[in-house]
Amino acid sequence: MRFVSALCAALVAFCITAPLAGAQEWPARQPVKIIVPFGPGSTPDLIARVMADHFQQKFGHSFIVDNRPGAGGNRGTDAVAKAEPDGYTIGVSIGGPLGINAILFGNLPYDPKKDFSYISLLVTQPSALAVNTALGVSSVKDLIALLKADPGKYNYSSIGNGSLSQLAMEAIRLASGTDITHVPYTSSPAAVTALIQNDVQMACLPAASVTPLVGSKPVKILAVTTAKRSPFLPDVPTLKESGIDVEAEAWNGLIAPAGTPEPIVEKLRAAVAEALAIPSVREKLAAQLMEPIPGNAEQFRAKIDADLARWAPVIRDARIQLN
Repeated sequence: MRFVSALCAALVAFCITAPLAGAQEWPARQPVKIIVPFGPGSTPDLIARVMADHFQQKFGHSFIVDNRPGAGGNRGTDAVAKAEPDGYTIGVSIGGPLGINAILFGNLPYDPKKDFSYISLLVTQPSALAVNTALGVSSVKDLIALLKADPGKYNYSSIGNGSLSQLAMEAIRLASGTDITHVPYTSSPAAVTALIQNDVQMACLPAASVTPLVGSKPVKILAVTTAKRSPFLPDVPTLKESGIDVEAEAWNGLIAPAGTPEPIVEKLRAAVAEALAIPSVREKLAAQLMEPIPGNAEQFRAKIDADLARWAPVIRDARIQLN
């Protein structure tokens, strides 16, 4: 009996300590997969590759980026949720699949509140309200006056139904009491091209996709959507400064499947903070107008909750529903 008791105790101790030991030794095998729920060249893809390079140098193991676009980011984000919580599958995702899509799609194949370990926020990127110069407006105030004078006459482009670019413009419409027609496109370049060609007269798109056009193309930036002025566009006012109480932040963060051992999560969180403090990394991000915002799990969840509170009324008013 004493032998059986001792054996049971040893087995219990092994079950408790073995996962912890494995976590402390992580990464012990290769590769570590970083799933990105959007295609190559997207903002999450770019930041994932920057992080992969740093992680590989720091941990001495291979980190590979696995792009799995589809369903507004739900497909790739679901792949993270369904992966083994052993630290060998992590992901980079954004506010849509981590919160807003629960409203847009009705039902998700995963539960954003329960199925993830929220490792760290990564970066934020401003969006810019831009117009075709043929409109003849030089400020948000001028634009709103024009829209009110001819309700329904003007169009705006977006990166797709339910995208932040649509939500931001619908929020502007709602806040200003105007009427604008939505024309969705499948990508940021396509939405920008429509603006250049005056197929649409305005758009609220990632600032990095619009700023190269200013001065050389018929495009003018009227405002940025961030809470405060962007350090990359210090002379451009915010929407709030311009009299429209709208804020739209394009952020992303690093996630892992729920149940990933805390020592692994802490290692990754510390590695993110370290990477985002390196001058060469910050220079790479600045080239894409990305501002580092490392943050812990609580700050990560607060960001998601703020998005839900901000966009739910807009989605209801615009009757946006995706299948």
